[in-house]
Amino acid sequence: MKRRPDSGDDKKPRPSAYSKALGLLARREHSRRELKLKLRQGGYEGDEAGEALDRLGEQHYQDDDRFAEMLVRSRVSQGYGPMRLRAELKSHGLTDARIRAVLDAAEVDWTAVAAAQLRRRYGAGAAAEPEERARRAQFLLRRGFPATTVRSVTHADVDDAADGDS
Repeated sequence: MKRRPDSGDDKKPRPSAYSKALGLLARREHSRRELKLKLRQGGYEGDEAGEALDRLGEQHYQDDDRFAEMLVRSRVSQGYGPMRLRAELKSHGLTDARIRAVLDAAEVDWTAVAAAQLRRRYGAGAAAEPEERARRAQFLLRRGFPATTVRSVTHADVDDAADGDS
């Protein structure tokens, strides 16, 4: 078995929290909360991590607004609805006002996205049976579309309790 050169035998100095976070940001956008968690898991103290994140923010390397816009574009292209996006952005520590602003700025036609997901998953044919319409409606609800959108796309009766604050 071949020995890996990075097996830990050589005593490399640990990179600073700033360098570690910058390396993570070089791969993809991260929210401030996500970077903070990754730095803590990497053994960096709260003060060092906080200072590194403040510096990255001042230098515009880390920006929660840019992260949110990227995430929304990515998830919309994957066919997810606004309720799913809102929950995911909330888990990254964004405020409700910021989330609302990012979703409004995205100017997405959620009905068209939901219809495209139905076509992709079930084909162009309409569901004749109520059970099939309900199955399709549940699919869209799981992907984060509000009940009003699901109802208009599937013409299925959807419980109003499934309709979140869209």
